[in-house]
Amino acid sequence: MRLRALLDTDALGLKLLGGEHELDRTVRGVMTTDLRDPSRYLSGGELVLTGLAWRHEAADSDNFVQILVQAQVAALAAGEAELGSVPEDLVAACARHRLPLFAVHESVAFATITEHVVRQVSGERAGDLAAVVDRHRRMMTSGPAGGGPDVVLELLGSDLDLRAWVLSPTGRQVAGSETEGPALPADVRARLAAEHLAATRAGRRAPHRATLDGTTYSVFPVRNGGNGRPARTGASRAAAGAPRDVRETVLSDWLLAVEADAGDWAEERLDLLYGVTQLIAVERDRREAARTVRRRLAQEVLELVQSGAAPAEIAARLRVAAPVLLPGLGAAPHWQVVVARVEWAEADGIETGQVAQALLEEILVDPRTPGPEHSDRIAVAHVGDEAVALVPLPAVSSEHDGSEAGVLADALLEAVRDPLTAGLDGDGRVTVGVSAAVHSAEGLRGALEEARHARRVAAARPGRVCAAGHQELASHVLLLPFVPDDVRRAFTARLLDPLRDYDRRHRAELIPTLEAFLDSDGSWTRCAARLHLHVNTLRYRVGRIEQLTGRDLSRLEDKLDFFLALRMS
Repeated sequence: MRLRALLDTDALGLKLLGGEHELDRTVRGVMTTDLRDPSRYLSGGELVLTGLAWRHEAADSDNFVQILVQAQVAALAAGEAELGSVPEDLVAACARHRLPLFAVHESVAFATITEHVVRQVSGERAGDLAAVVDRHRRMMTSGPAGGGPDVVLELLGSDLDLRAWVLSPTGRQVAGSETEGPALPADVRARLAAEHLAATRAGRRAPHRATLDGTTYSVFPVRNGGNGRPARTGASRAAAGAPRDVRETVLSDWLLAVEADAGDWAEERLDLLYGVTQLIAVERDRREAARTVRRRLAQEVLELVQSGAAPAEIAARLRVAAPVLLPGLGAAPHWQVVVARVEWAEADGIETGQVAQALLEEILVDPRTPGPEHSDRIAVAHVGDEAVALVPLPAVSSEHDGSEAGVLADALLEAVRDPLTAGLDGDGRVTVGVSAAVHSAEGLRGALEEARHARRVAAARPGRVCAAGHQELASHVLLLPFVPDDVRRAFTARLLDPLRDYDRRHRAELIPTLEAFLDSDGSWTRCAARLHLHVNTLRYRVGRIEQLTGRDLSRLEDKLDFFLALRMS
């Protein structure tokens, strides 16, 4: 709004004392202050309201006005309630520095002026931004994206003073303007994603609000198709093309996080933000379509591998895939296979293979890496309920075998575990298996089976989100997932229940003693030192274990049985 518009509103009780030639200045905000130096709270374009409590002598006026001019405020409005009239030294200072000055009648509260300015400025900005958003929507839907989500977020920042970020369901930053203020920390992004996923699974109406570390954020879903607006009725939900079951998309849809509390926003402002999510959804749909080529490549390779095709045929297909996934790479890369599965309770009608495919494409991208383009080097297919990723790795030097390169199972889900757990909401599981790196078509079938075995190992573990890698398949852990549950329970009960009962009655700590003894490879001295016991006390405890179980801990077979029982318990 312009300064002269303030004089046209009689209810504000403003009287112009100077600066009649500066009334076309734009007012971008309003601030009330009685600080002698309010510069740290000014960003330019404000109408500053003051009760003059900072003025103790005439010289204070010139200092105060200079500070406001340097901060590039639009104008100053001084209240008459404190001194009865605006001091002449302040009028003179404003005239010298060409700062428009208004007097505020003592009957008018500063809150009245503030509310009026905020309403006018917000309305104008929203109208301007709505026009820009509409223009940008037409650009993005009719031709190449005009800069993608980052451009839209910059508009939110410049026109509505809203900091905003587009996040993936795991909390990875897809887009965000960091021109003002610090970057959004990774832990905050992950917590916002978790809050959003939990609210979505609970069926709460968007936008979802969360206060983290003293800052309130509002989170809007970015849904594929439709208008992003939460449906009010079953009919409107169907008309918008909403999914039949939220579990089909909850682990793949992006979200728009805004640093603001949208709880008291007007309907028009909310509609504007939902319009922004539409623009972002268009960009997401385009990137989804661009993945079609990579998915087809992965599907073709997977079909060849599973059908037992000749290595030469598989190698030829890999040579086609390599330039697409790693452009500019001279040598043929190494490859890893990653297998994922998403399981829901009572999942009739849900295409869980497609859910796992979209999720695997996301979690294989480093969550610390901003931008959507990094997923362009991952090809994921799905077969039934299982997603299979073909991950290219630059060929390592001859001094290394590649076993330490690439995707590591223990680190893969670390940063995304909390958001995914919130999205699974007690009735879903994500399990992932990772193969070792292979450097030829001959090794690809083995890598696929290795990744599948590793995923089954992960599935045998407790927890909603689990992964296992090829390193774990060379030990007893490989066999345990294939032992029936009732057999495992009977085996562990037969060996360990007598010890647990004894510990419960006598507080004897036989189970911890057994674990320490096996970890010490049966060494009496090392185990006694580890437990801070006398060797004779240790011998007594081990003897009690043998007496209660009928086993002999000097025999390898009995040691192995105890070892497996502890691992399965």
